[in-house]
Amino acid sequence: MEIRYWTMLGCALLAGVLAGNPLLAAGPNPHWKERLRELIPLYGHRNWIVVADSAYPEQAREGIETIVSGAGQAEVLKTVLESLSAAKHVRPIVYTDAELRYVPEQEAPGVSAYRQMLAGLFSAQKPRQLPHEQIIARLDEAAKTFRVLILKTNLTIPYTSVFLQLDCGYWSADSEQRLRAAMKGHAGK
Repeated sequence: MEIRYWTMLGCALLAGVLAGNPLLAAGPNPHWKERLRELIPLYGHRNWIVVADSAYPEQAREGIETIVSGAGQAEVLKTVLESLSAAKHVRPIVYTDAELRYVPEQEAPGVSAYRQMLAGLFSAQKPRQLPHEQIIARLDEAAKTFRVLILKTNLTIPYTSVFLQLDCGYWSADSEQRLRAAMKGHAGK
C-alpha cells in the first residue's frame, strides 16, 4: 500500500516537472473555499486575508499560507467578503494598492472594469489605499505574530490584490478609545 502511494506521488510530481511547473504539479487547490471556512472561525483581529492576482509571490515567512485558488478574482473576493460578513467576530479593514489608480487600460486591458467592480463591491466601505510596498511591509510585520492567508487568483492585471486586515467585529475603534481614556482616568486611584 505504501509503495503504491509513493509511486502515485512520484508520477504526479514527474507530470508536473514534464509540464514545466513542478510547484503546481497537483494543479490549483480545489478546496480553497473549504480552507477559508476552516480558518475564519480561528482568525480574529490582526489576522489578514489577501485576495491576490496571479503574479503575487509566495512569501517565505512561516505565518503566511498561500493557496492557488484557480478561480477568478471577483469570485474569490466575493466569497471571502460574504464569509466575513457572516462571521460576527471579525470585520475587514480593506486595503488596495495606491498604484491601481494609475494603471492605464492600454497597458493592462480590463483594469477599468476591475476598478468599477471594486467600486461596486466597496460602495459602503471605501478601501484604504497605500503604496504596494507599504502594505507588504504591514503584512510581513503582522505575520511575525499572526497568521495570514493568501488566496491567489487567475487575474493577470497588476496591482489588483485586495488586502483584508481583520478587526474585531463586535468592538469598534471608538469603543477601544473610550475604554483606554477611562483606564487613564482611573490610573493611580
